[in-house]
Amino acid sequence: MTLSLKEQLSSPRGLLKLLVKYNTIFIFVLLLIFSAVISDVFFTSVNLSNLLKQVSGIGVISIGMLLVILTGGIDLSVGSMVALLAVIFAIFINLFALPLAIVLTVVLGFAIGSLSGYLVAFQKMAPFIATLALMTVARGMAFIYSKGSPITFSTKGGLFMSNFANNSTLGIPNIAIVFFLIVICAMVLLRYNVFGRLIIAMGSNEEASRLSGINVKKYKFLVYAISGALAAVAAIIVASRTNLGSPNMGMAWELDAIAAVVIGGASLNGGKGTAINTLMGVLILGLIGNILNLLNVPSYPQQVVKGGIIIFAVLLQRFENK
Repeated sequence: MTLSLKEQLSSPRGLLKLLVKYNTIFIFVLLLIFSAVISDVFFTSVNLSNLLKQVSGIGVISIGMLLVILTGGIDLSVGSMVALLAVIFAIFINLFALPLAIVLTVVLGFAIGSLSGYLVAFQKMAPFIATLALMTVARGMAFIYSKGSPITFSTKGGLFMSNFANNSTLGIPNIAIVFFLIVICAMVLLRYNVFGRLIIAMGSNEEASRLSGINVKKYKFLVYAISGALAAVAAIIVASRTNLGSPNMGMAWELDAIAAVVIGGASLNGGKGTAINTLMGVLILGLIGNILNLLNVPSYPQQVVKGGIIIFAVLLQRFENK
């Protein structure tokens, strides 16, 4: 029997289950309050704008990671793909017109993601192994094409992208608007589109999905291809912010993306997760980094804190499933 909201709030156990169920929102609100208490500059427009800019690139690849994880897979290559595609975008933008450079970069990202999808879906290679190998290859190719040095934008198209990435519309950073639009598209895809419902069904029970006539290989292939395309979008965002493409970009971003998805309540076993919760997970990670920066905490302890939060999030999921 399902308890009403009033009955849940009146019962200690019901209240605890309610907090666990909506733990992502609860943690996010607590972090906002804590941030406001410890720093007078947190709610300034400059700090909030910087926060949104910092999480936008990781946020975009987190949506791609969500789609992959919903099928029960994992994509370790996205961070290195951001580096490779940022370098490629810098090369393209110096050679071609801006629209063509953007299209070619996204198509290339889709193609690289398709390679992972092919290995996982059609060659039945373990997602961890296939994407780990591609992660190494992509990072190496980023250094080869850039010759180990950043490639700066030197055209009007590059200047336009730099201005776009570093400016705002109605007080919201343009690249954050791009990220939010991708989140909205993912929400519609997962809730109202057949494709979204099928990949969730596959993650819940792949064998049952196959027996019911779903082309599991095709959909599994597509989620990795989409993840690659979103990595290209993230690469364009981060390269445009800094006005260059560097082989060092996207370091450990795959781990941050996985963390954001898990903190958002998605199951690494597949079949559970939403775009809005992944957005909350991205913002929570961004808030933690922002708070620790305001407290002048070095980067290495920040990694310890992030790891602890991931463990906490997984434990909350177990409690929720009881």
